[in-house]
Amino acid sequence: MSEALAQQVEQWPLAADLKIRNLSVNGAQTALPARLYSHGETAKRDSLIVFFHAGGFVGGDLEDADMFLRHLVSCNAEQLVLASSYTLAGVSPFPAAVEDAHAVLLWAKKHKGKLGWSGKQLIVAGIEAGANLAAVCTLMARDRGGPALAGQILIMPMLDPGLSSCSMRELPSAREMVEVADACAAGYRGYLPNAADRTHPYASPLQSSRLKNLPPALILSAEDDPLRDEAEQYGSKLIACGVKTTVSRLPPAPLQEPGARNECACKVIALGEIAGFMASLDRPDSPA
Repeated sequence: MSEALAQQVEQWPLAADLKIRNLSVNGAQTALPARLYSHGETAKRDSLIVFFHAGGFVGGDLEDADMFLRHLVSCNAEQLVLASSYTLAGVSPFPAAVEDAHAVLLWAKKHKGKLGWSGKQLIVAGIEAGANLAAVCTLMARDRGGPALAGQILIMPMLDPGLSSCSMRELPSAREMVEVADACAAGYRGYLPNAADRTHPYASPLQSSRLKNLPPALILSAEDDPLRDEAEQYGSKLIACGVKTTVSRLPPAPLQEPGARNECACKVIALGEIAGFMASLDRPDSPA
């Protein structure tokens, strides 16, 4: 097996001293289950990633991304990750989930001592629907005066409720991808029952005309993902607006399988991109 192919399929080894703590954080309207991930003996970390799970806005929970987050913190003993749940669309549609997500960022900043975080560097991240929430949180934090964000990590994000990209229209012609695209459409129907909300920038960041003054971004797409083109288009729009942005396309993955995007993110190639992006945030003058 070539080294390049090995990077596509292998996962980063898990640290032996992983620490995972269940806790509760404050959302916009109610308390939300959350988990704190770390390893090593560092008393207080300078960097905190707040992460939101996948599930198309209508499903998913903390357990779905658990293995990915174990691998993520295993890559770096200095890394601290707070994974938070949010209100699903079946309970309350847009904007409940993204209001929760922004509220969790505010909670983390206020309770940094409880988390073992110095408060210096806050990054927001997510997979699929969670990546939508992460992207929108950067808009909300800018528009609402905080909290200050050092970066955003968007992994195979859902960014276009209009489902208008070429990959969304063309890839489902392959039979095995029909269910993947249909799941995205069903998620948006649940999250955005009011058609007028589909163009709101806090629901569809790809359609936003105000993308300046946002934190550096890492955007990971996947070769055969119907979400691929909207992710890459968003990266191009951020770059055009002067936002330091890295866009990387991951190799094909079996996305028709449950939890496939989480598994794809566990691969060494994806974790390496995230590690490189995190390192670049420590060097403000380096290219993103």
